[in-house]
Amino acid sequence: MVHHHDLIKQLHSVNYILVADDDFDDQELIRDAFEDNGVMEAKLQFVSDGVELIEKLNSTELLPSLIILDLNMPRKSGKDVLAEMRGAANLKHIPVIMFSTSDSELDIKQCYLLGANSYMTKPSQYHELVDSMKSLLTFWLGTAKLVID
Repeated sequence: MVHHHDLIKQLHSVNYILVADDDFDDQELIRDAFEDNGVMEAKLQFVSDGVELIEKLNSTELLPSLIILDLNMPRKSGKDVLAEMRGAANLKHIPVIMFSTSDSELDIKQCYLLGANSYMTKPSQYHELVDSMKSLLTFWLGTAKLVID
């Protein structure tokens, strides 16, 4: 069993979690849900579409330890971003969690085929979102090993 204190300690060592979502309300809810789980705002960064995400990844020294990627975004979709990342030697190691309102079997399968590490459906209730972020943190920070630069 991973304890909350251990997760917070582990979070200090990650670079940051990058969230790509074009819905600013969803960004705010995700930020709040992470903060309700003890994640400091300094460990979260947000971009609002796929083009912005790729530009950020290509222009930063410090890559995120984890990416939460919305499926449906303007300019460049989550699937396009995922395909581009998995084809880039410097980016393909970053775990990507797809986070979408879609629970279509086709979307889920396509994302896994493109190299997604996980696929989560956005919950409709805030308390469920808090629980989802807790599960995500427990697994990715408590169980899995992330690349720490």
